[in-house]
Amino acid sequence: MRTVPKHTVMAIKSYHSQAQLLVKNYLFADPFIPYTSILGGILACKVAYDLTQLISSFYSKTYPGLTKIQRVEWNNRGISTVHAVFISTLSLYFVFGSNLFSDELARLLVFRSSPLSTFGLGVSVGYFLSDLGMILWLYPSLGGIEYVIHHTLSGIAVAYSMFTGEAQLYTYMVLISEVTTPEINIRWYLDTAGMKRSTAYLINGVVIFLAWLIARVLLFGYMFYHVYLHYTQVIKMHAFGYVLVFGVPSVLAIMNLMWFGKIIKGVVKVLTKRQ
Repeated sequence: MRTVPKHTVMAIKSYHSQAQLLVKNYLFADPFIPYTSILGGILACKVAYDLTQLISSFYSKTYPGLTKIQRVEWNNRGISTVHAVFISTLSLYFVFGSNLFSDELARLLVFRSSPLSTFGLGVSVGYFLSDLGMILWLYPSLGGIEYVIHHTLSGIAVAYSMFTGEAQLYTYMVLISEVTTPEINIRWYLDTAGMKRSTAYLINGVVIFLAWLIARVLLFGYMFYHVYLHYTQVIKMHAFGYVLVFGVPSVLAIMNLMWFGKIIKGVVKVLTKRQ
């Protein structure tokens, strides 16, 4: 068995050390995190799109029979599902599991951030840019004006919080609402696969109702209550950030309530047919 020459081993170690320094000092250095995370988010969207296309081509009986635009939407929903799982998990951690935004710490919570919290928001900005670009490019096939408004407001608010470090707690509170996205996508997949009368479709509708109620109705109420309790801190933010904290969640909350009304009607309709 041949041994690797000593100079080759040293060269590999040297390249490895240089790569580590490159990542540490540049790619994940605090000043560059917003930009590298946005690019990483856009790249992750591309990978998720291609993987959804590849896996669906081999394992889905429905996918090959779809039209071109249906395949694009199928793959696009793969992107939003991956993003939703990532950002909702990270959001739950920062809001309920981490002490980064604990009231016990001295610094004002509206100005707290960390490299990880900034990175997570950057990935989300990359997703909103990618998805909004696809929506506009194929408008209105992937969504109407309500999706354009939602993604635009969300992207601006998340980007501001990422670059300034302001109100990241409230940004993550709102992003927890992405937990409903996989269920919405599963419902579309079931419908497209002709399984609208299946038990899975019924269960999915109930899950959407409960998840939406908790993550997009009750949680928004909790966020506004939290802002009220910490208003003396919120008012110290820059004017634009202050407007975003109240304006964007308010608009999204109204949209969530409108969609929730449609969800309730849909659940009632399905249950009525079942009876």
